[in-house]
Amino acid sequence: MTAAIWQIGSPTDPRVFTLAEAEALLPLVRRITQVAYQELEPVRRLLSTLSPGSAAFYEAEEGYEGIVKRWVAKMERLGLVVKGLWLVNFDTGDGYLCWRFPELRLAYYHNYSEDFATRRPLREVIEELDPDWAC
Repeated sequence: MTAAIWQIGSPTDPRVFTLAEAEALLPLVRRITQVAYQELEPVRRLLSTLSPGSAAFYEAEEGYEGIVKRWVAKMERLGLVVKGLWLVNFDTGDGYLCWRFPELRLAYYHNYSEDFATRRPLREVIEELDPDWAC
C-alpha cells in the first residue's frame, strides 16, 4: 500500500491516468471498496427490516450515508471519478476506464459523452484506437 501513497491528492485536483497507472491503483481501489461494501451490507439488511420514518430507520440511514460518503471521499482523493455506488472511472484524458465492484480488473472504457450503459470492452478500444494512454 505504501507504493500508492504518492497518488493520494486533493479531490479537486484532476488526475489523468495511463492504463498502467490505473491497473497499478486498482488493487487498492478494490480493497477499499470491498471493505466499504462489507461494512454496508449489514446496514442494508437492517434498513430492509425497519419501518421508514422510525428513529431506528433514520439512525441506520445515517450510518449508510456515512459509509458511502467515506468511500466516495477515498475514491476522489485517489483521483477517481465516482459515477455511482461502487462505480468509478479513471480519467484517461479522452474518456474513462470504467470499473464497477466486484469486477476483478479494468476491462471497459467509455468516452466522456457516454456512460456505464454504453461502455465498451477495453481491448476492443485499444485495438481500434491505439490511444496514447494505453502505452
